[in-house]
Amino acid sequence: MPWLLENGKRYSFNEIKNGVAESSSAIIFCSDWLNEKEKFVLQTSGSTGAPKRIEVTRYQLKASARITAEYLNLKPEETALVCLEVAFVAGLMMLVRAMETGMNIIVTPPQANPLQLVAHLQIDFTALVPYQVETILNSPQREKLHKIRNVLIGGAPLSEQTRTALQSFTNGMFATYGMTETLTHIALQKINGTIENTFEVLSGFEIETDHRGCLVITAAHLGPEAVITNDLIERVSKNQFRWLGRIDSVINTGGVKIIPEKVESLIAKVFEKLKITNRFFIAGLPHAQLGESVALIIEAALSAEKTDLVMRELEQNLSRYENPKSIYQLGQFAYTQSGKINRPETITLLKKHFR
Repeated sequence: MPWLLENGKRYSFNEIKNGVAESSSAIIFCSDWLNEKEKFVLQTSGSTGAPKRIEVTRYQLKASARITAEYLNLKPEETALVCLEVAFVAGLMMLVRAMETGMNIIVTPPQANPLQLVAHLQIDFTALVPYQVETILNSPQREKLHKIRNVLIGGAPLSEQTRTALQSFTNGMFATYGMTETLTHIALQKINGTIENTFEVLSGFEIETDHRGCLVITAAHLGPEAVITNDLIERVSKNQFRWLGRIDSVINTGGVKIIPEKVESLIAKVFEKLKITNRFFIAGLPHAQLGESVALIIEAALSAEKTDLVMRELEQNLSRYENPKSIYQLGQFAYTQSGKINRPETITLLKKHFR
């Protein structure tokens, strides 16, 4: 009989179904699921707009879980580590996949290095955000990460440093593409053992692009209406694409359109070369002559010497339109509840700090 372990207490699925004294978010959801609840409410993270709540059905969640389970060949009696907030879809879907597959579940708080809490336990499947992966890679638990059969990484793009560090791993390391509206990922990208930044669309989903070049997703279990995204993509084949960035983040500087995510990828290589680990992002700030100017916003301070090195490297590696006209260093970024950088809120903090 599969079990769930949380806060040092272990419960069989039957015990959870019949009711236990604990009332954590994970146990409440699992109890609802095991008792055949039909409708659930999910909350978006708010990283690309105001947070909102959407209602989904049991059928939709089961279909999404089955697609991932089949792709990764998840097996009964394996153990899944759930170390993301279960109030959001990424953590909640880990619970659904495990219960539908007959896997054991270990639930830990969503901290930077959850593997240190399960040092002596076998883990076969987990989902992490990039910040957790980065922390684990620089900890004694690095080898434990290597031993997990399947690892999903999502919520934000991976840095070049992290991608490079994962190339030596031989387990299944996958970047994900998805959102709350699609009940987590619709496509996966193998990170290790390949240099391709191409996502493979999972069975059950179909993709196309609209007149803007943005991704449009359809799937029988999501309903008759297509999910229209603001994500610019490059179609590689019928079921493969490259993610370019968000159309609502495009910077129009002097009539030239700059995709921040593309520039961020180039800057990440510069940071890797200079051994800079600070988080950063690119934004368009108002400019009297250009309309918008490209700004580089860095979390925490760099030394004056490092800042000069960054500026010189950027001049050599970016076009004159891509090269940031200004560099700002902010003590701490704003983050969403699910751990993503909240870019609009961080820009608001920046304007307050430097006004």
